[in-house]
Amino acid sequence: MTERSTSLPEPLHPAGWRRAVGYANGMVAEGRQVHVAGQIGWTGDQVFETDDFVGQARQAMRNIVAVLAEADAGPEHLVRLNWYVVDKAEYLAGVRELGAAYREVLGDHYPAMTLVQVVALLEDRARVEIEATAVVS
Repeated sequence: MTERSTSLPEPLHPAGWRRAVGYANGMVAEGRQVHVAGQIGWTGDQVFETDDFVGQARQAMRNIVAVLAEADAGPEHLVRLNWYVVDKAEYLAGVRELGAAYREVLGDHYPAMTLVQVVALLEDRARVEIEATAVVS
């Protein structure tokens, strides 16, 4: 693949709106799109190492970073994350620890994000699934 671009996606914050915390209201970017399928909290060998929500979210984010690397991209190129959780209360209970895991894996880059509670995920042990979109110029 090619060398990483220095032109990165930029967050969009409409004037007069309260500042978004932990996400962006929108992103603008030009370049090659990278679409990452929903990643769950198992390893590349499809093995769950934990049933803990934050542990699975950390692994799902690591999986996203691994897929992005295949396109010579990194977390800084993310423009959107869609989170699917099976238990909103579990998400809220771990939000501080989740924030630390997010910064550890994805850094201080906060793209547009959506969080949705779902009835179930395809893999019974999965607590969270995250799909990602990145733009590399």
